[in-house]
Amino acid sequence: MRIINIIALCAMLMISTFAVAQDIKTDHDHAIDFAKYRTFKWIKEPNPENPLMKQRIMEAVNAQLEAKGLTLAAGNADLGIAANTATRQEQTLDSFYGGFPGWGWRRYWGGPVVVDTYEVGTLLVDLFDTQNKQVVWWASASDTVSDKPETNSKNLDKAVEKMFKDFPPKSARKTD
Repeated sequence: MRIINIIALCAMLMISTFAVAQDIKTDHDHAIDFAKYRTFKWIKEPNPENPLMKQRIMEAVNAQLEAKGLTLAAGNADLGIAANTATRQEQTLDSFYGGFPGWGWRRYWGGPVVVDTYEVGTLLVDLFDTQNKQVVWWASASDTVSDKPETNSKNLDKAVEKMFKDFPPKSARKTD
């Protein structure tokens, strides 16, 4: 019986880990040759609810772009960065007696249901070609917001790193 409880606990922990995993999305203009971009500047700074996160976001994005060989410019630049943040509340409903698939446990007697409310934060980053003012690259990252600032900082760094993992995109595709 004890082994079943341990397996059930491990299964619940794995499920909860998957539920709060970062959601990263990116897209780019496939006709652009990103090799032509050498410099970047901020054209719209993020405005998160926590003002301390603003600098952390900017530093994380700057670090990723600089690691890719781009240089932060004070004046004219090839790329302009615009970043936005948003938060929303989400809820999950969980019933311990809801059962695990295939185990045959059921909640016939209407066992307790727990409502878990949590906050999800989203960071959006757009890169613009400053010559034609068109978006050439876009990314978003969503993750659960923690009550601990240190955790949020670590999650931010991981999210921005994942956002820029494949930046710059491979060279433009050939058109016939």
